Amino acid sequence: MTAETVVYDWNDDRIITSATEWRRTAKKPLLLTFDDGPSSQLIKMLDILKKHETKAIFFWQTRLIYERRPWARVLEDGHMIGAHSIHHPDLSRLSYSLQEKEIIGSVRKIESITGHRVSFFRPPFGSYNDDTLHILSKHKLKPLLWNVAGLDWEWKHEPQRIVTNVMEHVKEGSILLLHELIQTTAVLDKLITQLKKEGYEFILPE
Repeated sequence: MTAETVVYDWNDDRIITSATEWRRTAKKPLLLTFDDGPSSQLIKMLDILKKHETKAIFFWQTRLIYERRPWARVLEDGHMIGAHSIHHPDLSRLSYSLQEKEIIGSVRKIESITGHRVSFFRPPFGSYNDDTLHILSKHKLKPLLWNVAGLDWEWKHEPQRIVTNVMEHVKEGSILLLHELIQTTAVLDKLITQLKKEGYEFILPE
């Protein structure tokens, strides 16, 4: 996968890359996810999501989590928190034991702070191997990746490109990858408005 990839095809049925399995009554289900928080943008993002009555999953690096972060509001507003490792390494380059430390350490910290069980893990950079999946299965965690990326990390000075990337490639069942960044916050209201106008319904996994 390159930095310019918008549509991802993992071709691996051991990981979750589509929201269609949680379709329920949604005709055009869509799962919105944010990586690499909690950041200074979190409260602004939560305000926008609340305005649109839209739910999301936040995948957090636990080195960034502190008691004073507004994690309680994330859960109170009906969102989910998933683990994204402690230090954001490329897990495929680590030994089994180091991978387990990064994965389980991040899960335990989130659970100890929030009091809620973590069910989903997203490997940093979408990079994983058989060891990663064995560890996740061993600890009853589900690997959740994505199939459409907004490339928001690329477009700090041209945030409209984030909206364009998503709208040109989103489809029924997409899992969208965004990040807790200033440029993402700048276009989040517009992006959600356009997606809803196209009939997409934001869901959360069961």
